[in-house]
Amino acid sequence: MKKKLIKKINQKSAVIGIFGLGYIGLPLALNFVDAGFKVLGFDIDSSKVMKLNNGESYINYIKSSKILKSLKKFEATNDFSLSKYIDALILCVPTPLKKNKIPDLNFIINTMKMVSPYLNKGQILSLESTTYPGTTEEILLPYIEKKNFKVGKDFFLVYSPEREDPGNIRYNTKSIPKILGGYSKNCFQVGHALYNSSIDKIVPVSSTKVAEMTKLLENIHRAVNIGLINEMKIVADKMNIDIHEVVRAAATKPFGFTSYYPGPGLGGHCIPIDPFYLTWKAKKIGVDTQFIKLAGAVNTSMPKWVVEKITKVLKKHKKKIKGLKVLVLGIAFKKNVQDTRESPGIEIMSLLKKKGAKIDYSDPFVPKFPKMRRYNFKLSSINLTPMSINSYDLLLIAADHSKFDYSLIQKKAKLIVDTRGVYEKVFKNVIKA
Repeated sequence: MKKKLIKKINQKSAVIGIFGLGYIGLPLALNFVDAGFKVLGFDIDSSKVMKLNNGESYINYIKSSKILKSLKKFEATNDFSLSKYIDALILCVPTPLKKNKIPDLNFIINTMKMVSPYLNKGQILSLESTTYPGTTEEILLPYIEKKNFKVGKDFFLVYSPEREDPGNIRYNTKSIPKILGGYSKNCFQVGHALYNSSIDKIVPVSSTKVAEMTKLLENIHRAVNIGLINEMKIVADKMNIDIHEVVRAAATKPFGFTSYYPGPGLGGHCIPIDPFYLTWKAKKIGVDTQFIKLAGAVNTSMPKWVVEKITKVLKKHKKKIKGLKVLVLGIAFKKNVQDTRESPGIEIMSLLKKKGAKIDYSDPFVPKFPKMRRYNFKLSSINLTPMSINSYDLLLIAADHSKFDYSLIQKKAKLIVDTRGVYEKVFKNVIKA
């Protein structure tokens, strides 16, 4: 079985199935198409399926022309029974948190429930979703064993975490080194053939657990260091020091320092969420991850700190938040993307609204406020003109998109709260937060 499947992969006759066609799955699917494979993309969202099959992209940095060109070898579907015709099943589904910060693996579990009736001998299953160490063995393996398949002999199981960075023009799916851990030696060899066929460099690790932990370490490293710099920002602000200037100066040291920049909080699907996967798992084995929890607490508190800073600034101007006209610039979670998941800008909007502010937003990547579980703003993006900018009492920069004309904004805005360090120079109408 192993040799047969590897041969199909090497000959590019294997059919690849990608489950979840979001910011991770879609780029991966297109990467396999570019490598010469036939790819079947699965998603429960019928609108995504329809758009893709019509050659339309719903991700701003993936051109529709790219989708259209791929249709010779790519098809999207919500018919999970078609998984019986594919050779490689790659899961790229979300792994969010529940309200109490407990891992929510329902997307993985539900996907496995839908595909398990159609699993066949001679297939490989790979999980790419970020999760706690042990998930591949504890959650995926039982579905395979229920079919009486012998993993490593007639069915193959690997974990290879996604490392996608939405909007990054320097690194893409093909060029980012791929971590790979197999349930067994044979599983790893099939997985290596699969990913080596379309990705420049494979980084082997000894097990699926090591691969799972590696992904968490990468994201926790960022979360902890961002938490540190956000805490430093609070201290620096009390001392009337520009933390962005401090970071730029410290970055000139050619060794021993890595630049991390503060912001209004953490956003995206990974960094604000993934540390809690390890915290939860560690607690199960009797370990208290104090460092990780502290960083999470600091980062989670930043939107509230920004609102408190605004309150203090307004008090100096003898104004209150209630009734204030506020325009939030950028509701995506970071620069030059349309992804609004866990966006600190949206949390700030919610906090300001609760205090009685009149809220609008402007984001060239998000023309209409998306449907979200936690937030309900029936708004559309405001076009920035000299008149519209000047009509608001306060503009808050939450995501520093390149498309914003910051010179015009500074000249026409009555008051600006800059949470991203956009303005290096000192302006009377710019408050850094």
